[in-house]
Amino acid sequence: MIRAAALALAALGVAACQPVVAPPPPSDPPPPRPVVARPAPPPLAAPSAESVRLAAFYRTTEARLLRQGLLRRDREPADAPFGPDRLARDFERVALFSEYTLVGGRYVAQQSRASLRRWQGPVRVQLHFGASVDPVMRRADTARLGAYLDRLRRATGHPIALVEGGGNYHVFVASIDEQRALGPKIARVEPGLGRDIVREITSFGPSTYCAVYASSTAGRPDAYVSAIALIRAEHPDLMRLACYHEELAQGLGLANDSPAARPSIFNDDDEFALLTRHDELLLRMLYDPRLRPGMTAEEARPLIRRIAAELVGQGPV
Repeated sequence: MIRAAALALAALGVAACQPVVAPPPPSDPPPPRPVVARPAPPPLAAPSAESVRLAAFYRTTEARLLRQGLLRRDREPADAPFGPDRLARDFERVALFSEYTLVGGRYVAQQSRASLRRWQGPVRVQLHFGASVDPVMRRADTARLGAYLDRLRRATGHPIALVEGGGNYHVFVASIDEQRALGPKIARVEPGLGRDIVREITSFGPSTYCAVYASSTAGRPDAYVSAIALIRAEHPDLMRLACYHEELAQGLGLANDSPAARPSIFNDDDEFALLTRHDELLLRMLYDPRLRPGMTAEEARPLIRRIAAELVGQGPV
């Protein structure tokens, strides 16, 4: 975020004993600058009763999870050590399995083996805020997402940036009311996305806190070229930030959750809210040039173990 600093220039008067000299005739004053009226920000959309109830439910949920010691934010927890063997096993389960399987044009919760998937070209993340999102939250989330993308770029070594236009990874922050009307906007930014998938994105229920759908081409099914993520605007700050962390990282190719992965956000137990060092190492492994998109677990396993052994014991990435 660029901060503009306004400099006030003070005119200094210096008195001295000098002969009085007649001042030059005054020059014509410069013409006044035209006043350009800035457009007023669009009015905030009033939330529906359903959206208000959902926001209250998510606030209660966040408070309950925090009381239980969940949604942790420590990057390197001392109570969750891991070695190269665990890191290699976690990588195989998170990167080489799918949490959802496409069945009849829709994704269903069914784990299955998968080949290694990741982006080949630059990732350009573009934020789209619904009319219900106030300017304060927009600014805060834009800054937080920009800092997080810098962290993902350092972890992967892959070009990842926040852009204002021309994105290929579109993140919609919308209320449940706006979610249902997102179809035309999604189709505009991702015209190749099937209607069944667009319908699914715009209709999943409140029990799904956030989601991401990464797409590839028929010719290169293991190389992602675009992604659509939906983050619920009703979430309180920490749950919304946790959604950014998980969905952005999953959309880079760590597509599965595993109950054995720890310390990790790629685990449905809600213990950790934010990306850990363990997760950064999984991303480093995913984008290691020794691994290739399309590799199976059997093909990648010897390399995975070698890379994990090299990474564990290093300093922060």
